[in-house]
Amino acid sequence: YGLRNVWRFSFDRATGDFYIGDVGQNQWEEINFQSADSPGGENYGWNIYEATHQFSGGPIEGVIWPIAEYSHSLGCSVTGGYVYRGGEVPALQGVYLYSDYCSGRIWMAYRDANMEWHTGDVLLESSLQVSSFGEDEQGELFVIDYGGGLYRFVEPE
Repeated sequence: YGLRNVWRFSFDRATGDFYIGDVGQNQWEEINFQSADSPGGENYGWNIYEATHQFSGGPIEGVIWPIAEYSHSLGCSVTGGYVYRGGEVPALQGVYLYSDYCSGRIWMAYRDANMEWHTGDVLLESSLQVSSFGEDEQGELFVIDYGGGLYRFVEPE
């Protein structure tokens, strides 16, 4: 519980970890995470918190904070994505990709060798209205644009 408006979620095909794109109410968009070994029942904080920021009521304990958040100065509506597990873009191996519908930005989130999260790196600035991501049988990723386009991630030339 504690989620406001989930807009796309996925499981990492290699680890079973669960990633959740949660659209905010007033100011913040967020990506939540649940490890594969979790028994479940996490509280992601809504409607006391919007991402890591107090929204209403008093503070509560036991909240699982998002692994990534961004303000509406950078976009308006998160679109959850996938962890890249394909073979065509080795630099993205194990990286979670997500986007914002209004800005067209595609961001990266990943853990380093010390299991610390790194988020906020922009992979791509675009004019797309990313409404969803897709994944094929080989783990290659696609972006679906509200305008009707389907785009595949490939290694830059």
